[in-house]
Amino acid sequence: MHRDIGNLFPELSKDLEAYTAQFTTGILPFQDIARLIEGGRIQAREAIEDSQLQPASLDLRLGAKAWRVRASFLPGKDSPVSAKIGELMMHPIDLTQPTVFERGCVYIAELMETLRLPTDISGKSNPKSSTGRLDIFTRLIADGGTAFESVPEGYCGQLYLEIVPRTFSILAQQGTRLNQMRFVRGHPPASDQKLDELHSMDAIVYSDNQMPINAIVNDGLWISVDLEGQAHHGVVGYRAKQHAPLIDLNRINHYDPKLFWEPITCDTSRNLVLNPDDFYILMSRERIRIPPTFAASMVPYDPSVGEFRIHYAGFFDPGFGYGNNDVNGAHAVLEVRSHEVPFLIEHGQGVGRLIYERLLGKPQRLYGVNISSNYQGQGLKLSKQFKIPNPV
Repeated sequence: MHRDIGNLFPELSKDLEAYTAQFTTGILPFQDIARLIEGGRIQAREAIEDSQLQPASLDLRLGAKAWRVRASFLPGKDSPVSAKIGELMMHPIDLTQPTVFERGCVYIAELMETLRLPTDISGKSNPKSSTGRLDIFTRLIADGGTAFESVPEGYCGQLYLEIVPRTFSILAQQGTRLNQMRFVRGHPPASDQKLDELHSMDAIVYSDNQMPINAIVNDGLWISVDLEGQAHHGVVGYRAKQHAPLIDLNRINHYDPKLFWEPITCDTSRNLVLNPDDFYILMSRERIRIPPTFAASMVPYDPSVGEFRIHYAGFFDPGFGYGNNDVNGAHAVLEVRSHEVPFLIEHGQGVGRLIYERLLGKPQRLYGVNISSNYQGQGLKLSKQFKIPNPV
């Protein structure tokens, strides 16, 4: 449970007043996350690895214990997660050994990392890209939590992760990274005017011919769906197969996609009916860029555009589709699941919004630059566990 810990680490007070920042509020960049780790504000039972630090987020690792539970939950104000686990637990799980997480079942796992945040720093979590592309539904839970995926300013305590494989059963163990956390100072405002100014100074939307195109800005940057597939030999997406084999998350570039996915090819109608029982990987029509001093979040579900969810991971790092100003955008991969009823989507239909959020300063590590990012310059791409499909 959280409490005011502003005086727990007086040796950090100078650092907290001396962020290498352009603003007083914003998302902490790589070097400031490293500073929190060095000062003991982020701790772990095993040393935090350098590869966990991303340009503006920290990968979190599964701990040694997990539990199969009867239902998802929030602990509620002043209540620890462990109390709810005790009420809802079906059986404990030892994650020091590789463990199967069955599709359709709800699990709670402890995370290795614990927090002792400064009083002006909060945390926001989301699934990693590969997690979303495998249709693994994850949500961070904290002691005393009344909302998923967030910890309040000054939080001190353990972190847990709800894990619900929706399409594929998976094999995971202690140390597996399924989600990541951003750290935010204050409440930086989002502004369509600032987004328009950013696009005019440093284009953030491109077409496939590498030319800037108009940015549609209305409560964020709007993106549309590509159902032509011209850049991918007519393939516009992939539909997950039912009852596919088990996926070991540690196996990279290993699985034959034909065993797990059905390619969806374009036709003259340039539309697609989403079946609510199916999971799809689709792609944005636009190529987007995230400049080095910004991060972006996808709004995953907007009922104004239809009854479907378009993104699980939802977080785009500084430098995505940008590099050292030498990449003219990358497509956003959309993890799509319809709600309740079949729903028709058409080529070029607006399907979601990206909210750009400023950083406190430029990170010393950018997405795709010297950190082996898996999805820089991506097109229509499955998760990293799969081999690259052959053209249809």
